[in-house]
Amino acid sequence: MSREQKPKADYFKSIMAITRKDLSAELRSRELLSAMLVFSLLVILIYYFTLELDIKNRNAITAGALWVTFSFAGTLGLNRSMAIEKDRGCLDGLLLAPVDRSVIFFGKALSNLAFMFIVEAIVIPVYAIMYNVNLLIPGFLGVTILGSVGYISVGTLISAMSVQTRTRDVLLPILLFPLVIPILVAAVKASNGYLLNLQWSEISPWINVLLVYNVIFLAVSFMVFDQVVEE
Repeated sequence: MSREQKPKADYFKSIMAITRKDLSAELRSRELLSAMLVFSLLVILIYYFTLELDIKNRNAITAGALWVTFSFAGTLGLNRSMAIEKDRGCLDGLLLAPVDRSVIFFGKALSNLAFMFIVEAIVIPVYAIMYNVNLLIPGFLGVTILGSVGYISVGTLISAMSVQTRTRDVLLPILLFPLVIPILVAAVKASNGYLLNLQWSEISPWINVLLVYNVIFLAVSFMVFDQVVEE
């Protein structure tokens, strides 16, 4: 292995080490996933019992209902993920580790993304069964992945910023939701396009928004995460 390849390999190993730490800790405690899942399922049940809709209207609100559920559950997960690190003193240990600070960002983002994917993998089939809606559409699932990546990339950065404050539970959604409005709107529009069988020309602009958003905020998070955690 060349000298250039070794630092890259060490960089990715460090990222995966942080991700594995979070996943193994969650497998032992099941604190974060259980909270996200219970919250998501409760929201779906509330929709089910309060909205008596025919099949056509169900299809029309499905994307919005799911993304509202994913966004609030994701916020709950982001908040707890960083708060646990702070309360247990693990965050200071990570900051003292002899690695680039962006490693912490990508490691936490991957673990947060894994938690969100697990919740989505359970919520989507449950919603499909309850509402008798076909959600196993490749395009719809692809939009769900793209939207989740963008949401988690911004959310991980903002949660690292807000975790240092006393009002972190309130501050995170206040800072996060204005920033993720573009991705939520694009994800809902693109998801609706696939669910309603619209033409690709009507869906592609929203897919482009998701792609551009993901690239921009991943790059921004990579560049500013060091300054955010230093503050």
